[in-house]
Amino acid sequence: MASNKKYWRSVEELKSDNPIVESLMQKEFVEELPTDAFLGDKENLSQSSTTRRDFLKYVGFSTAAVSLAACEGPVIKSIPYVIKPDNIVPGVANYYASTMAEGGDFANILVKVREGRPIKIEPNKMAGNWGATSARVQASVLSLYDNNRLRGPLANGEPTDWSSMDKKVIETLNTLKNNNEKIVILTGTTASPSSNKVIEDFTEFYSNVSHVVYDALSESAALDAFESMYGVRALPNYKFEKADVIVSIGADFLGDWQGGQYSAAYAKGRTPSEGKMSKLIQFESNLSLTGANADVRVPVKPSEQVYALINLYNYVTGNSFPSKETPVDEAIKKSAEQLKKSGNKAVVVTGIQDKNAQLIVNALNEFLQSEAYDITAPRYVKVGNDADVDKLISEMQAGKVGALLVYNTNPSYSLPNATKFNEALKKVKISISFGMSADETANQTQFVATTPHYLESWGDAHFQAGNYALMQPTIQQLFDTRQFEDSLLTWMGENKNYYQFIKENWAATILGGESWNKVLHDGIYTNEEEILFTKSEIDIANSVATLLSNAKPADFELNLYTKISLGDGKQANNPWLQELPDPITRTSWDNYMTISAADAEKLGLENWTVSDGALNGSLVNLKVGETTLQNVPVLIQPGQAKGSIGLAVGYGREAGMQQEMMTGVNAFSLMRDFEIFQPVTIEKIDGEHEFACVQLQHTIMGRDEIIKETTIEDYINKPKEDWNKTPEFSLNHVEVPAERVDLWDKFDDTIGHHFNLSIDLATCTGCAACIVACHAENNVPVVGKHEIRVSRDMHWLRIDRYYTSDMTNEKAKEEGIFGTGKMFNTMTIPQENPQVAFQPVMCQHCNHAPCETVCPVAATSHGRQGQNHMAYNRCIGTRYCANNCPYKVRRFNWFKYPENNEFDFNMNNDLGKMVLNPDVVVRSRGVMEKCSMCLQKTQLTILNAKKEGRPIVDGEFQTACSSSCPTGSMVFGDVNDKESEVAQLMEDDRMFHLLVEIGTKPNVMYHLKVRNTEES
Repeated sequence: MASNKKYWRSVEELKSDNPIVESLMQKEFVEELPTDAFLGDKENLSQSSTTRRDFLKYVGFSTAAVSLAACEGPVIKSIPYVIKPDNIVPGVANYYASTMAEGGDFANILVKVREGRPIKIEPNKMAGNWGATSARVQASVLSLYDNNRLRGPLANGEPTDWSSMDKKVIETLNTLKNNNEKIVILTGTTASPSSNKVIEDFTEFYSNVSHVVYDALSESAALDAFESMYGVRALPNYKFEKADVIVSIGADFLGDWQGGQYSAAYAKGRTPSEGKMSKLIQFESNLSLTGANADVRVPVKPSEQVYALINLYNYVTGNSFPSKETPVDEAIKKSAEQLKKSGNKAVVVTGIQDKNAQLIVNALNEFLQSEAYDITAPRYVKVGNDADVDKLISEMQAGKVGALLVYNTNPSYSLPNATKFNEALKKVKISISFGMSADETANQTQFVATTPHYLESWGDAHFQAGNYALMQPTIQQLFDTRQFEDSLLTWMGENKNYYQFIKENWAATILGGESWNKVLHDGIYTNEEEILFTKSEIDIANSVATLLSNAKPADFELNLYTKISLGDGKQANNPWLQELPDPITRTSWDNYMTISAADAEKLGLENWTVSDGALNGSLVNLKVGETTLQNVPVLIQPGQAKGSIGLAVGYGREAGMQQEMMTGVNAFSLMRDFEIFQPVTIEKIDGEHEFACVQLQHTIMGRDEIIKETTIEDYINKPKEDWNKTPEFSLNHVEVPAERVDLWDKFDDTIGHHFNLSIDLATCTGCAACIVACHAENNVPVVGKHEIRVSRDMHWLRIDRYYTSDMTNEKAKEEGIFGTGKMFNTMTIPQENPQVAFQPVMCQHCNHAPCETVCPVAATSHGRQGQNHMAYNRCIGTRYCANNCPYKVRRFNWFKYPENNEFDFNMNNDLGKMVLNPDVVVRSRGVMEKCSMCLQKTQLTILNAKKEGRPIVDGEFQTACSSSCPTGSMVFGDVNDKESEVAQLMEDDRMFHLLVEIGTKPNVMYHLKVRNTEES
């Protein structure tokens, strides 16, 4: 199948006559080396009497100087413990079970703590799907050490003390209580039973108190629909592992849709075991993470999604409710046939933010009797109510609110009518913000009750009916902070703290006699929880009519979305997340308007690649209603539905932010009426934008079989040689597999451990959790937008995104994808709707490594356990190894990244450096670095087993990337243990090695991607 496909990363690669792409393929460095500045003026140099001997002498001196510089390291003076704490053993990590539930991110986690410092987040595998970690969960440990955090409480922008604040607040609240004036607590979803109980007690104590929940990424429409049908304000729990067919209309459920955490369940149905796998059909406007992983993806404008949903309902149920024809009706009809055929093994989801659309989907799943649509264990990760928020702002404007307490949300930034909210806030007698930084809302309130990071806090969570979790502090509070709940307890005159409150609440309502210490150790608790449903019949005809009347067709329609990096922007000050390339666009440090190539041509909008391979683009103003967002960069996105544009929220923050992290534009301002779909007007303006885009960097394009894939039909019905052919060479005049032809003598690697990493492309979704985990584990530096732009990123692991086009299509062949480049100009196949494939690439740890043979100082060498080592203090930075690496996975330390104001990120301040892993050296300037296959972790596992006198159990060996992978697509282990999972995966028919034909014999293996393209 692969031979019929063309794989490409950027539209630039489709232009066969593009000189920039050709130049980049030939260059070792994207920028010309400044030899003139180094050697002096050429004219003077030509007249110089310097001899060849002198020249070599100078070069020799400079090489020696570089060698000495490479051996230098920072001197750090350490102070030993005078009295060592009993629970701390220097050099030995402690792990604590905890929970993250803030900013739209929800996960049960383990926290790795070294010498009292949390340094790494790991998934809590005991928690099942809720134990999976995303990129933002992995990065949250760095937010603990944010140098911009507030150090204590504030009053009118000035530092104060807690007793002074408490006295003033209690006095004012009592006055409001006596005058029967309204007190409002505005929070984001906490999903915390104990926190909600504190709020209930606070309400009883001060009587006239209301609790309003506002989620910046609202799911109010889905909540309203579920409450109307079942009488419970919650979200259905979709068990995608039970679905044979999934039809999604605008729901990015592999991203942030309805609180996320669906990747693990979805991946369980994607491994073609026993010749069967689920099928995903995605209708959407933006090319999302879910759409990129879909078997069938259909681009459709936001307004047309409404009609497509009604048509799908009609086709499946046999009804004939009024609707309109859409360009995708044929695909809708085929989807309906597959839903009906699969019956209760099918499920439908939608991201349309309209109560009636959600009612239709719920009714459709009821009609199918879908096993994947679970209402018996609903989810509580989103409970916001948009109508209550609107009502609150109106009451504030009318002067009916005496006090406003804001926690776990930032309405002055994320509300579309934030200016209106801020003006209304001035009419409130006392306003208090609870948060870690002087964010946009904190700057508008009279008091800031500074709160600790969740890793410094006690708490609990109730993500799903029957599933409870505890949060515990893993470090002493770094600053003079106090939890939100402790503040409420203090203002009620309670003598107990929040920790005591949680214990009492759990003993009374949750534990049922179970041991508190055991639950605290495990981090999770499961019990049978009966939900009292009051099921109501829904008038679908009325829902359809209302949905049609709410549809807003326009020439251009805006689809607001979230990136897997920044989400709603709560962690926008986190440099790991800012530098994380978006899986689809491969662009970091920015948000931008995505648009189809056809629409871009109509509007005169362009992207172009400059001589060093960096991407530039046009600028536009976007107008929604009376709101105009200025200077928005344009990125032409393959797969974008015509007539639609996309823009990520979470950017454009300024308050409480470091200068380098003030990136992008605030798209929340365009979210009128909390709807992510908006009619929009586009105006091109002068100027150009410089992107930090990596899609043409470190390329290994131009080679065949970089990535392999097949269909489930071919996988079942055809021999392996048809869909996973191994290249063959002639050896002694006989054609043999490439792996049998070798230039090196084989050495015995069967003694001891021999590590391999397996990556299954069928279940890798491109979520990038592994990239952030690698950053945290291995002290990978952040280099900033400029360095990313000039191909100097330091990521040890990258996720290559390939667009792919089936060249069996005769029209595509005629229009020149291989020839004149007319394809790009005609805006047809492949750019309108390419398929997407993701491939994580790190150092392949080749048994016959090209890098090792060319290193003049033997800085890189091979270990008996299969890892390719780097001796940093031996490396002199010749970069021969990078030039000789066929996988382009080595990174050169161009600069000193720690203690350098030019790279003012976490390694440039004492607080930020607390996240560094002491088991991994911080590399000096002028050396090569790359994936080490987490050597420190494998050796620790071996030493622990030896100390305990036991054999190592399969699964104990882990790398940062394999342990963080939410879908389990990365499996690490010892291939010399023939019973291990990784050894068995090596024998799988889907296994292949990257560039096997060049004879490097990698210790990283891949399993080819399988697509389910069956029509019925």
